Amino acid sequence: MFNYFITLLFGLPNSLSLMIAAVLIALVLALIFTTIIILNIPILSYLVKIYILVFTGTPFLIQLFLIYYGPGQFVDLYSPWVWSLLSQPWLCAMLALALNSTAYSTQLFVGAIRAIPLGQWHACTTLGMDKKQSLFVLMPLALKRSLNAYSNEIILVLKSTSLVYTITIMDVMGYSQLIYGRTYDIKVFIVTGIIYCLIISIIKILIHYIKQRILRFELHHNQ
Repeated sequence: MFNYFITLLFGLPNSLSLMIAAVLIALVLALIFTTIIILNIPILSYLVKIYILVFTGTPFLIQLFLIYYGPGQFVDLYSPWVWSLLSQPWLCAMLALALNSTAYSTQLFVGAIRAIPLGQWHACTTLGMDKKQSLFVLMPLALKRSLNAYSNEIILVLKSTSLVYTITIMDVMGYSQLIYGRTYDIKVFIVTGIIYCLIISIIKILIHYIKQRILRFELHHNQ
């Protein structure tokens, strides 16, 4: 089992790089989409809601296959350099993870903002702020309150990376499938589960540390 553990670690860079890149891109897109929905920007808010419905209403594996295999149906429409990008498994997997996480993160952030007490919105209005200015003031508060739930989304992204082996990416799960295909030893999946548990535990510790830093900063700032 120790030998399995060492071999599976070769897939860890792919798993972690996919998770980090997807989470960062999804965070930026989710903040943009959240702003569009809260401000109720015509047409754009409707399109974002359709996007959320599609990506939260279909399995991630289907999204992954469509993004990886779909463009191949229209290869004549792409220049060689565009096709070289769209045929990269890592890029397609990262894009699928990011788009999927964006949909769920947007729902989370919109819910957090709508949960802000009306009194705080009225306070901003009293100070002469319009809705857009009030949103930019109150959004950091909503994001802080949603940190616990958002940490779960980050973990779900990591777990979703276990499916990218289906498009030939050698991540942790990809190596476990390779070993199992050669040995038929079920213990390799036990080791795989242990690796994911260790990574998730580290992520939870880091998020807890960030939360404590935020609380200490606010306490010091208030004093």
